[in-house]
Amino acid sequence: MTKARLEVRAAVPADVRRIAALAKRVYEDFVPYTQGEIRGQINNYPEGCFVAVLDDKLVGYCATMRISGEKALRPHTWDEITGNGYGSRHEATGEWLYGYEMCVDPKVRGTRIGRRLYEERRFLAEQLELKGIVFAGRMPNLQKSWRRVESADDYLEKVISGKIHDPVLRFQLANGFEPLGVLPGYLPEDRRSRGNAVQMVWRNPFVDQEASAQLSVPRGIENVRIAVCQLQARAVKDFDEFIRQVQYFVDVASDYEADFILLPELFTLMLLSAEEEELSPLESIELLSRYTPRIREALSEMALRFNINIIGGSHPTRMDDGDIHNIAIVCLRDGSIHEREKIHPTPNEAYWWNIKGGDSIDVIQTDCGPIGIQICYDSEFPELSRRLVDQGARIIFVPFCTDSRQGYMRVRYCAAARAIENQCFVVMAGNVGNLPNVGNMDIQYAQSCILTPCDFPFARDGIAAEASENVETLTISDVNLADLSWARAEGTVRNLADRRHDLYRIEWNEDGGGSGAGDVQGPAPRRGHGPGGG
Repeated sequence: MTKARLEVRAAVPADVRRIAALAKRVYEDFVPYTQGEIRGQINNYPEGCFVAVLDDKLVGYCATMRISGEKALRPHTWDEITGNGYGSRHEATGEWLYGYEMCVDPKVRGTRIGRRLYEERRFLAEQLELKGIVFAGRMPNLQKSWRRVESADDYLEKVISGKIHDPVLRFQLANGFEPLGVLPGYLPEDRRSRGNAVQMVWRNPFVDQEASAQLSVPRGIENVRIAVCQLQARAVKDFDEFIRQVQYFVDVASDYEADFILLPELFTLMLLSAEEEELSPLESIELLSRYTPRIREALSEMALRFNINIIGGSHPTRMDDGDIHNIAIVCLRDGSIHEREKIHPTPNEAYWWNIKGGDSIDVIQTDCGPIGIQICYDSEFPELSRRLVDQGARIIFVPFCTDSRQGYMRVRYCAAARAIENQCFVVMAGNVGNLPNVGNMDIQYAQSCILTPCDFPFARDGIAAEASENVETLTISDVNLADLSWARAEGTVRNLADRRHDLYRIEWNEDGGGSGAGDVQGPAPRRGHGPGGG
């Protein structure tokens, strides 16, 4: 028996790179998808995304989401309906499937890959007893036929009557879809279609189209156990003693069968206490950056040994271009290592330590779903959290380091806002205590916590758990990711679903903005103590 050459299956995050390469081959005249957008499409509704693999090569991809008829059947644009390409407007209670991406490698056309992907969509709609499928189809021959027609609507009529040939529309009509009309301005960059698209619908013959949908999201259980380490800054004699301090809390969290443990921002600064003399800020950061390989190795070994995902706070790290960035080292229990940069250094970090900001922020796929990392000050910039949630994050980890209550409250209030506006969990962990003879770590203030949205399934004050102020401790709590799905679909307010994509959007520079603008200009911050308080 030989191996099957063709497989049509659900898309998974591991397919993202190959899907991006496929889309780039197919859409030569368009700005290609970013990997973040494709990652969001899959994470936001994995059941609705499919790939076709022929002879071990990914040759087809389609993305689908559930949405209400009120949104799917009214005039709209592609950006508006898809949440700017992330598929983030998926509604768990939507009674229609909306198809917003279908691409097939030109080299395999004729093997009916597109038809097979359409069949997967149709089977899904039938299985879920949805009303049908809606999408907007391109009109690729409209531009070259423009002189022969009076309008886009006239072009559609001529295609339906057979007077003009349009391969895309004919394919869709042949697959049982009926046109509802033209959507002007649906995809302005589609020059061949003059920005237009045809709104197409397939109605599920196995459901009553006139009956009002009574769909709901079950209050299921999808527990994740999170441990938050509020770490005491203390003098250590060497690296091994420091690692033993960290390993103690990792071990305890593992004994409680936690899925994640979050360490504070700059928790490695206590390594400077092993030096005989106090170093200057720049000397301190240079010394710490040399520990990066050992930190990475130690945390990775712990993650495997104790079967826990470790969010390694943050650690100053020298990048390939020579700049120092503040990096979260994330070691998963499957042995993989990921790094995420702090995007916004505080004025003190930039001036005293010459730390530069990173230029990318994306989710990390874990065995508990996609997660986001925002280091301290980054939590005060709402665009970053929104990007992570658009990519599918349901938990955002915020390691922080603040020297005063005012600085702490800035981070805390902003983290609570991020939890509410993104309907996600936000987890905070900070340092406490002080380190004599270590510059910029004179005092620390923290009250680490796990924050929730504010709605009926969650804790009364939007706090799943919190530590006592300024004491070393490990705070552990379960969170139910299924509650987020319910709140996003049926909550008192639905912040994600109710965004006005027809009015505003965030544009990301996917090429990155570089690793900094050189030396910091302007006057020094007034205080030289602490990393800046978030």
